[in-house]
Amino acid sequence: MTYVRKHLKLVTVAAACVAIGAAASAIATAGAASSGTTTTSTTAKAAGARGAGVRALERRAVQAKVVVATKSGFASATVERGFVQSVSGQQLTIREGTKKATYKTVRLTIPSNATVRDNRQASTLSALTAGQRVAVVQAPQRTWVVARTVSTP
Repeated sequence: MTYVRKHLKLVTVAAACVAIGAAASAIATAGAASSGTTTTSTTAKAAGARGAGVRALERRAVQAKVVVATKSGFASATVERGFVQSVSGQQLTIREGTKKATYKTVRLTIPSNATVRDNRQASTLSALTAGQRVAVVQAPQRTWVVARTVSTP
């Protein structure tokens, strides 16, 4: 379990770094267009706004690839987020995007030893149903599938 948490945290931190880099780039571009005159309170407000912007960017991310250094070289991990379209054997088809817009549809092969969680409970891949929100993290030695039922307002 500690091994799983360690790698999940690593992928989460790496994805956050990608999001922070993108947000910092956008903020720097916007800042270059401003007058450059700020006060201490304005700077503090901007820092808080940047943090909120990064969190919003993380929530909206639908796909990420992260390359991390390891003892033996480099390894990559991917994150895919979206909605379950179908499950067939070890094949999981996901519609990446939001409720209203589709980025793309991907078919992932999920290894039989993957950790699957459905609404915070241990589950199996075959128990997932169409329409559920899902996140798949595929790291070099582990795969995690985390699904939850989307509530309808």
